[in-house]
Amino acid sequence: MKATIITIGDEILIGQIVDTNSGFIAKSLDRIGVEIVEMISISDNKKHILDAFAKFQNKVDIVIVTGGLGPTKDDVTKKTFCEYFDDELVVNPEVLEHVTQLIEGYFKRPITQMNKDQALVPSTCTILHNQVGTAPGMWMKKENTVFVSLPGVPYEMKYLVEEEIIPKIVREYKRPYIIHKTILTYGQGESLVAERIENWENNLPDFIKLAYLPNPGRVRLRLTARGTDKEELEKAIQDNVKSLDAIIHDIIVGYEENETIETVIGKLLSKENKTISTAESCTGGRIASLLSAVPGSSAYFKGSIVSYASETKVNVLGLSQDLVDQYSVVSTQVASAMALKVKEMLKTDYAIATTGNAGPSKGDSDAEIGTVFIALATPNGVITEEFNFGQPREKVIDRATIKSLEILQKEILKIV
Repeated sequence: MKATIITIGDEILIGQIVDTNSGFIAKSLDRIGVEIVEMISISDNKKHILDAFAKFQNKVDIVIVTGGLGPTKDDVTKKTFCEYFDDELVVNPEVLEHVTQLIEGYFKRPITQMNKDQALVPSTCTILHNQVGTAPGMWMKKENTVFVSLPGVPYEMKYLVEEEIIPKIVREYKRPYIIHKTILTYGQGESLVAERIENWENNLPDFIKLAYLPNPGRVRLRLTARGTDKEELEKAIQDNVKSLDAIIHDIIVGYEENETIETVIGKLLSKENKTISTAESCTGGRIASLLSAVPGSSAYFKGSIVSYASETKVNVLGLSQDLVDQYSVVSTQVASAMALKVKEMLKTDYAIATTGNAGPSKGDSDAEIGTVFIALATPNGVITEEFNFGQPREKVIDRATIKSLEILQKEILKIV
C-alpha cells in the first residue's frame, strides 16, 4: 500500500512554521506497513491543490492532506474537495452539534456563523470525527485512490490519525509488514562506522536494508525489513542486530528512535541510584535541556548553572578570580573547578562542566576558536578532556553537548 502526504499552507512555504505533521503521519503509516512515496507542501491555492490531486490519482492508494480546513476565507480545502469530487457542501448535523457544544459549552460564548460553517462538509464524504477541535476530517474515494483531509493543527491532526485513520486503514486494507530497528552509536563518524561493518552489511539478506543516519557525534543505523511473514522478519532483524553488536559493541549505546543517549544515561543513573548536575558555559544549557527532557529525569537530574559569562563563574559558581586570571576561562583548570563546584552545590554524584570558544569570535579567552574543555566530576575525582570541534558555532555546541554525554555514559558504565 502506497501513500502520499500533502501539507497545505503558505506559512509552511515561507518558513513561518515548520511542517511537523508530515513526519508524524509518515511514522504512523509506516508502523502499519504503508509505504510513503512522496511528501510535498503546497500553497493555499485551489489550482495547486487540484493539480496535486490529479498528479497522485491512481498512482497511490491514499493521499493524506493536512491544512486549509479553518473557518476563514483563505482556507480552501473543503471547497476544492467538492470541485475535485463534483460534490457540494452540506451541513452535517453531528458535526454541528459537536461544534456548538464545544463553543457554547466549553468556551462559554455564543456560536457564530463562522463556527457553524465548520459543519459544512462534502455530501458524499465519510466524516472523521474530531473530538478535540471543530474541523472534522474527511475521507473520500475516487477510482483507486482515497483522499483524506485533516486539520493542520498538530494535536487535532494527531488525534484523527491515531483514533480514526490508522484503525480504518487496518480494518479495510491488507498490508505487508515493515519492521524497523534503529541502533544508536556514539563517538565515531559515519565513514569509520561503515568501514568497521562493511562485511556485515554486505551479507545482509535482500529483504533487509541498512540506512546511515548521521548527526554530530553520533550515527544511527536503521535496519528495515519488508515482507509478508512478520515472525520471519523479526527473527532476521534480531539475528543481524546480534551479529552487529559483536562487531561494534563499544560504540552502541541504545536501540530504537526514542532510545537517545540521554535516555540511556537516565536509565543507567536510575538503576544505580545516582544523580547528575551540570555547569555549562559554551553549551549554554543544551546538556541540561536534553537531560531534563527525558520523562522521569527529576529522579536523577538535580539542576544546572549556565555560567556563560566569566563573572557568573566567579559570583555564582564560586570560582576563584585568581584561577580564572591565571589560566583563562577556557582551560582545564576552570572546567575542572566548574564541575567540582556544581557537584558540591547541588550535592550530586556526577557533574558535567563545559567551557570553550564556540565562535565566531573569541570571548574572554585567547584559546583557538572551536576549543572546548569538558570536565566530569565523579565520586572518584575529575576527568577533563580538551577538544577542537572546528566551526561553525552550532557544530561546536552540538558536538560538545554530545561528547559530554558520551563521556558521562562511558564513566557510569564502569560501575554497572
